[in-house]
Amino acid sequence: MASELRDTIPTFGESGEGGDEVDLTNWSALTSSNLASSWRDIGLIALVAVIVIGLAEFAVKAFNIKPYILPAPSAIGRTLVTRFPDLFWPHMKITLMELGIGFVIGAAIGLVLAAVVTQFPLVEKIITPYILLLVTTPMIALVPLLILRFGFNSIPRIIAVALAVGPMVMINSSTGFRRTDLAKIALAKSYGASTLQIFTKIRFPLALPMIIVGLMVGAIFGMLTAVGAEMVGGKNGLGNQLMYWSSMVKMENFYAIILLLALMGVSIYIFFYWFGKKYASWQA
Repeated sequence: MASELRDTIPTFGESGEGGDEVDLTNWSALTSSNLASSWRDIGLIALVAVIVIGLAEFAVKAFNIKPYILPAPSAIGRTLVTRFPDLFWPHMKITLMELGIGFVIGAAIGLVLAAVVTQFPLVEKIITPYILLLVTTPMIALVPLLILRFGFNSIPRIIAVALAVGPMVMINSSTGFRRTDLAKIALAKSYGASTLQIFTKIRFPLALPMIIVGLMVGAIFGMLTAVGAEMVGGKNGLGNQLMYWSSMVKMENFYAIILLLALMGVSIYIFFYWFGKKYASWQA
């Protein structure tokens, strides 16, 4: 039986012969290269988007698909633009607030726990079963129980987001802390560096790419959890609006919110991609 957190929770893989170190620039195929390195690339991306949207518009009209099944992309875009300030933005602010507060709480707890378990193996053995439980349990299932305790407000959804974000940040951060070059730590100790100095000057900077990956994954999981929690038990927010407009068969509004959520997810990815390139590009 594995006795340590790094042995029981899957990571992105161990570095070794024939394998690259896991960092922000190669943890997935999407981040292995620049998304758009020239105006030509940007133009090609835009052209493909125009072709896809145009084909979808043509298919909806050619096959006479009913608007209550699938509205035309032009109708969805028009609804998103015209109704965003008065209809979508107030609910989007609530979703962003829940995501932001829950993310900060979960990320802070995850980073602290990652730092603790890498320094104290006994703590790692104690909390490993609970981390595995949080990773494998959908946090949306806890929302009804949290509502019974805190009521129909944002607190249950913030707690659910924090519980979804924390384990993701902790797993990736602890992986990064453990991948620190032991030779550097030995050299620092030979010069009399303290444990705190080793952590702040060596472990944390070298683990930063994996920490950013954890923050990115945690933010995306947190957004999905926030929307799901609003669908399960919320009076407002984008998730609540998805349920409301689908029940009213107002599919232009429904798909406009889907598009808005997709743009939010892409924005999260782009932000952390940029952040990693700016502050952890030395790893590559």
